[in-house]
Amino acid sequence: MTQLGLFADPQEGPVGLRYTDNFIDGAIEQELIGRIAALPLQRFQFGAFEGNRRVASFGYRYDYALQRLTEAEPIPVWVRPIARQVEAWAGLTEGSVQQVLCTEYDVGVGIGWHRDKPHFDKVLGLSLGAPCKFRFRRRSGEKWERHTLEALPRSLYLMDGEARSQWEHSIPPVEAQRYSITFRTMKRR
Repeated sequence: MTQLGLFADPQEGPVGLRYTDNFIDGAIEQELIGRIAALPLQRFQFGAFEGNRRVASFGYRYDYALQRLTEAEPIPVWVRPIARQVEAWAGLTEGSVQQVLCTEYDVGVGIGWHRDKPHFDKVLGLSLGAPCKFRFRRRSGEKWERHTLEALPRSLYLMDGEARSQWEHSIPPVEAQRYSITFRTMKRR
């Protein structure tokens, strides 16, 4: 397993971004894709708008109408072993992952610039099915600092520290159907 450490220099990538290829093998990837495709996925809702990606949230979900976290269905049994592997890789204690988001991106679907909600702390993502360009940006005076990570199928990333709090991220429209599982820890209150 090739692993890049925390980036020390923003020229190489945001501080707090960590990435590894081949986090899982192909058979597990296909099983996870099948599980996600079988979920009752719904188009992503944010306020009065509807996104093109289809999602299912577990543990918690952010309700844009209420502007707060609400409880969602429990994290499924089939996700828990992968969540434990993700926690171990990230150096988290078992059970740290409290929220899981399963996402399906059809061809031509992406996600705009954003930061995950402040209720969440560390954000980890498992990329499945097809590669994507995972773009980062942050304002630096009148310009933007930018970084692009090629997230390969079966790879895992971690956003923590500056990568999580100071940089926005986006995914341009994908060229092939892609799935992802996002694992989030909760910010301590």
